[in-house]
Amino acid sequence: MRVLIAAGGTAGHVNPALAIAGYIRRKRPDAEIFFAGREKGMEYGLVTKAGYPFCPIEVNGIQRRLTPKNIVRNVEAVYHLALAAPRAAAILRDVRPDLVIGAGGYVSGPVVRAAQKRGIKTAIHEQNAFPGVTNKLLAPGASVVFAAMPDAVERLGAPEKTVVVGNPVREEMFRTDRVSARRALGVRDSQVVIVSFGGSLGAMVLNQRVADLAVWELANRDFRHIHATGSIEKADFAALAHEKGIDCDPRFEIREYIDDMPQLLAAADLVISRAGALTLAEIAAVGRASVLIPSPNVAENHQYHNAMQLQKLGAAVVAEEKNLTGEGLIRIVDELTSDPAQLMVMGAKARELAQPDSLEMIYHELEKLMEGV
Repeated sequence: MRVLIAAGGTAGHVNPALAIAGYIRRKRPDAEIFFAGREKGMEYGLVTKAGYPFCPIEVNGIQRRLTPKNIVRNVEAVYHLALAAPRAAAILRDVRPDLVIGAGGYVSGPVVRAAQKRGIKTAIHEQNAFPGVTNKLLAPGASVVFAAMPDAVERLGAPEKTVVVGNPVREEMFRTDRVSARRALGVRDSQVVIVSFGGSLGAMVLNQRVADLAVWELANRDFRHIHATGSIEKADFAALAHEKGIDCDPRFEIREYIDDMPQLLAAADLVISRAGALTLAEIAAVGRASVLIPSPNVAENHQYHNAMQLQKLGAAVVAEEKNLTGEGLIRIVDELTSDPAQLMVMGAKARELAQPDSLEMIYHELEKLMEGV
């Protein structure tokens, strides 16, 4: 069986795709799995590190805000769009897949659409309750549609072939041991571990608030804090950290990206993050308390609605970016970390939302498509 998976743009698309690929490979060791994505995107590093063959295709989104820089980007986007269909066709000729899976991002569009035109079986996965434009266009022609949340079924426009499966997360999220993860970090038993990140690209306001929090932590607490800045915000955060004097203390570790998320979440007592669908699925899988700062720059404000599900359950504290100050974040973290029992209760509540059978449900549907292959 030969499978081509198209995914890109953010870790929220790429990591579920890698989880699906890993599960297929475990169930069908004879399966040959390929990925399509942007060579300049973050997917290239994640996919090649995981050991899968990578087929490059450049597809970019149109920037709605017309600045001189964005105009240049839009010219490049139109150019790449013109080349996307023939490039997708070339990838299909080279790979000769029995199945094409679209896991989100702009690259999914031309690759999955080209497969549909050629009669190749296709599947797509939508991570959010409010589907993206690409998946809404692809759903009617897909062989099977996977939705993470029931609210997405009607919005995708193909309810008769849509299966609600949750968001797949890497199996390591359910297996990683907390004691060994903390030992690997050199953390003492009683030391509070905080993990914070604003997504693979980064989030300026979240980074600024975390910098304020780090100043307070280093002066008042003996926490171990690992923070990922994101690729776009890396340089700005480095300058901010130097200005605030928080860049040289080993208790506050600064990274661009977290590529060992299962280990860090297992070691953590508290997570501070955006509220993307995959992030919340991983937090639930590990069962950790969280402070969620939803991105205000997403369609239908879906991150806020995602986050509120956890707060209503008692698993998280939601802090809207527009209202959040450094002092406000400090106050929240101080209160939560002053009560270890509360953190444990919140983590247990988060685990109630975990969907450990998501990958099995997805594979079951794909297996039905691939009978005889």
